[in-house]
Amino acid sequence: MNILEMCDWEAATVPLEATAERAIRTMLDRHVGAVAVIDENHRVAGIFTERDVLLRLSLGERDPRNISVREVMTAPVEMATRATTAGEALATMVERHYRHLPIVDDDGQLLGMLSIRNLLQARVDTLTRQIDQVRSVVL
Repeated sequence: MNILEMCDWEAATVPLEATAERAIRTMLDRHVGAVAVIDENHRVAGIFTERDVLLRLSLGERDPRNISVREVMTAPVEMATRATTAGEALATMVERHYRHLPIVDDDGQLLGMLSIRNLLQARVDTLTRQIDQVRSVVL
């Protein structure tokens, strides 16, 4: 299974011109911990995560309704491609403490958002199948 097949059906996004409030509402509405921030050419310009909310908004006196997501997003953002393996993605995420990794095409356009949860669920599914196969042979 490739990493694009592990992603949620449709990645949550906001345009570069969106407010931080819109990004937060999108995360809440979609039940996700990150949104990809997309520029006018539909390329990933950054990522806005729960960590960005905590680090850049929670203790400040800045109102998310009046702040552009551009001001508080993480950029540049590390991204994966279709060629990135699940093992490579997991290693990057663990090493750099990321919970989300955008997957892009050769033009930088978003194909999906991979979460650490997606990777772990795929691994659990694989291990469960392997255990079931061993049980069927042994029993």
